[in-house]
Amino acid sequence: MVGIGFGRRSVLGGVAALAAPKVGRAQAEALKIGEINSYTAQPAFLQPYRQAWTLAVEQVNAAGGIHGRPLQTVHRDDAGKPEDAVRHAGELINSEKVVLLAGGFLSNVGLALGDFALQNKRLFVASEPLTDAIVWSKGNRYTFRLRASTYMQCAMLVEEAAKLPAKKWALVAPNYEYGQSAVRWFKELLKAAKPDVEFVAEQFPALGRIDAGATVQALAASSPEAIFNVTFGADLTNFVRQGATRGLFERRAVVSLLTGEPEYLDPLGDEAPEGWIVTGYPWDQINTPAHTLFRDAYRRRFNDYPRLGSVVGYDTVQAIAALLRKANTTETEKLVDAMKGLNFGSVFGDVSFRAQDHQSTMGAFVGKTVLRNGRGTMVDWRYADGAKYLPSDAVVQTLRPAG
Repeated sequence: MVGIGFGRRSVLGGVAALAAPKVGRAQAEALKIGEINSYTAQPAFLQPYRQAWTLAVEQVNAAGGIHGRPLQTVHRDDAGKPEDAVRHAGELINSEKVVLLAGGFLSNVGLALGDFALQNKRLFVASEPLTDAIVWSKGNRYTFRLRASTYMQCAMLVEEAAKLPAKKWALVAPNYEYGQSAVRWFKELLKAAKPDVEFVAEQFPALGRIDAGATVQALAASSPEAIFNVTFGADLTNFVRQGATRGLFERRAVVSLLTGEPEYLDPLGDEAPEGWIVTGYPWDQINTPAHTLFRDAYRRRFNDYPRLGSVVGYDTVQAIAALLRKANTTETEKLVDAMKGLNFGSVFGDVSFRAQDHQSTMGAFVGKTVLRNGRGTMVDWRYADGAKYLPSDAVVQTLRPAG
């Protein structure tokens, strides 16, 4: 296992602030953050996200807030619907008078919020949407994204996929922007790394409505040597069960986005696949100082273990807090300028938001799945620094509009 480097600032930042005294909050006007997410549509990821968001806000405020002003969050549930997200954004800006917007899970919702931010000239810190369009083809001055993108995580997995002897690949992904983008980048990057590969089948089931038996049968009919999987949540569970029953994974390599995240691996229990190459979060094995502080604080507060959603929620607040401290203003244009190049100490180490495309350098863990004590986990993992998996400035200029 490869460790993660941490500076003193990372370790002693937001996590350690839990024990700090409360300072003058009664007299200070709160800094209100508008947070929009698909809570009822994606609870497995977003309940841990919301809990860690709450923990981070409590810690910031216990340490005196932002220049003496406490953070306050106004949450809204978009139910996975872009139109609801945009409606909530308008209400948060106009009625709640929030300083900025944050959140987003599904890629189509994130893109809708990014467009709202552009049209209304308000800062939007996208927590989770993995779509590359949010920082590239549809990127704009007012939208920034925290999580490692689809392109970044595909690039991490392609490093491992290119080492496999397999030449014939089949692909399965949910039929919306995220899944389509993942397939595009995996194919393009793997072909560049290994020109003799061929792609013999593609399946794009509807998100949340996979016909797993038919999907597995179609993939098997193409006789692939390896499979690239992008399904997650309940779709992943159904795909794994049907694939195991029908022998799809026997003597075939599987490379899979997100599957090592506990919110998706844990529901499989002892049916979790073994030997898949995945991105994920081995929460119980990461013993760096900052992560240990975060994990222990989370477990004390909620009597539960963190998921990757917990890290995303927590680090979104830490990024916003770092921004507000740096800018020392609530003026949107000055906040946007301060967000470009912003550095903060995350749970995984120091992270920055690139000025050229507003993508953060947050990385991801890459490893293999294995069964231990009746549940799936990751082994042979490494932390892939996101900064190493982003395209150059010259390439970004061809992908992103000016602004």
